Amino acid sequence: MSYLIVGGLIVLLLYSAAGRRALRRYAHWRAATAIAAVGVFAAAGFVGLRGGLIEALLLAVVGAALTGSARWPRPAPAVTMPEAMSAAQARAILGVGDDADADEIRAAYSRLMQRVHPDKGGAPGLAVQLNLARDRLLKG
Repeated sequence: MSYLIVGGLIVLLLYSAAGRRALRRYAHWRAATAIAAVGVFAAAGFVGLRGGLIEALLLAVVGAALTGSARWPRPAPAVTMPEAMSAAQARAILGVGDDADADEIRAAYSRLMQRVHPDKGGAPGLAVQLNLARDRLLKG
């Protein structure tokens, strides 16, 4: 029965080592942890019926951790719109010069947005600032 405990601890260590944010982003990880949680809870019940109460308790804790990681992420908090920015602030955010044309502004926006987009792990506030800076420079 110790192999069940070792397997549960390995899964728990992999989960904590890879980082919660990176693993929660993938649906296949959530499905796998949900299936693993069911298996670990079943193993905890089996071990508990056989008299291994401490092992069953440890397996139940591992199952609860797996269940927690299988939940869908909570919706992101609403982002408040910042105050209107000046053209100088917009250029500083995008990293373009005073003489930048529309193509340079779009290229800088695209490059930065690929790094800070909320779907790629970036902060929603940074994406909002980039959008505002691009709109300020392109639309006047």
